[in-house]
Amino acid sequence: MLTIFNKYPLLGEKLPYISLGNFPTAVDKIDNSKLLPRVSGLWVKRDDQTGSLYGGNKVRKLEFLLGEAKAKGCDSVITFGFAGSNHALATAFYAKSLGMECICMLMPQPISGHVRHNLLLQLKAGSEVHFCGNHPVMLTRSIIQLIAHKKKSGRFPMVIPPGGTTPSGTVGFVNAAFELKEQIEARVLPEPDYIYAALGTAGTAAGLALGLKLAGLKSKVEAVLVVDERWMNKRSYRNVTTEANKFMHRIDPSVPIAEMADDDYIVRNEFFGTEYGLFTEQGQEAVKLMQELSGIHLEGTYTGKTFAAIVADSRSGKLEGKNVLYWNTLSSADHGDIESEMDYRDLPKQFHSIFTDEVQPLDKEIFV
Repeated sequence: MLTIFNKYPLLGEKLPYISLGNFPTAVDKIDNSKLLPRVSGLWVKRDDQTGSLYGGNKVRKLEFLLGEAKAKGCDSVITFGFAGSNHALATAFYAKSLGMECICMLMPQPISGHVRHNLLLQLKAGSEVHFCGNHPVMLTRSIIQLIAHKKKSGRFPMVIPPGGTTPSGTVGFVNAAFELKEQIEARVLPEPDYIYAALGTAGTAAGLALGLKLAGLKSKVEAVLVVDERWMNKRSYRNVTTEANKFMHRIDPSVPIAEMADDDYIVRNEFFGTEYGLFTEQGQEAVKLMQELSGIHLEGTYTGKTFAAIVADSRSGKLEGKNVLYWNTLSSADHGDIESEMDYRDLPKQFHSIFTDEVQPLDKEIFV
């Protein structure tokens, strides 16, 4: 049973949920004494290991989202993202494991090895992928797919928003904060002063911020922006948190409406760069540094930029004497030599240029 269901039993009774992941995820201590000596203690929350099928932060959300789909009797889901979307890929793998079809509507992004890898994994997951050149095209083609699948199966696919960020999906990360509290009480790690997490559609950071407050922890989430501020900012981050809290309270009135302060919504926008999915020198340096510190592999769109904030804050002295937790949201599930197993030409033709054109310059400098 999830920790949060022990705290709020009505949530467990009324909220659709299906177990998909391996929880709790480990917390590893990193020896930062040589490369980041000004941080008192550095730990990493291993959400890269949430599942052997596919890991990463999305599994926590999908336990609720796909649980809802099963409860509704859906035989398919439709979701959205960019070409290398970890969310879309995780949804495809876990939907398939539950006997559901997954339709992924994907937009272009700067080319990288990670984007290519994820597209090939879409083939392995057996998802139905569609190329959408921009947001208006995505909207139009998504409506077409909804109607087509309704005609084929007699029911509409359940719509899962980008990133899996809905009030129910966010509950997965409220639970993650309670999970962390148990690890702190078990002395796996001291209570962190700061928790660094990527801020994309906000489900991860919002769930953690709300969960920390409900669990009575004082840790602050440093939410590192990895998307354009037009799509995510402090106001929208706050809205995701508030809506999740109201949703939980409606289901179980024993869940209090948390008194969130302005400094509970820390948004770090200086590591994003100029475009979603475009790597930065700071981010790539952080990817290499994490590899040296721990052997953990990061990438340049989300996790590298998030760890770059820790590197910068360490060097500035902000983290002097502080305990820091880095929340690793990237899957480390081993899918073998997918590049030789799958042929990109089996993808729709609009995706082929991602494999024939050059990767972005900074990606050439990073190890695989």
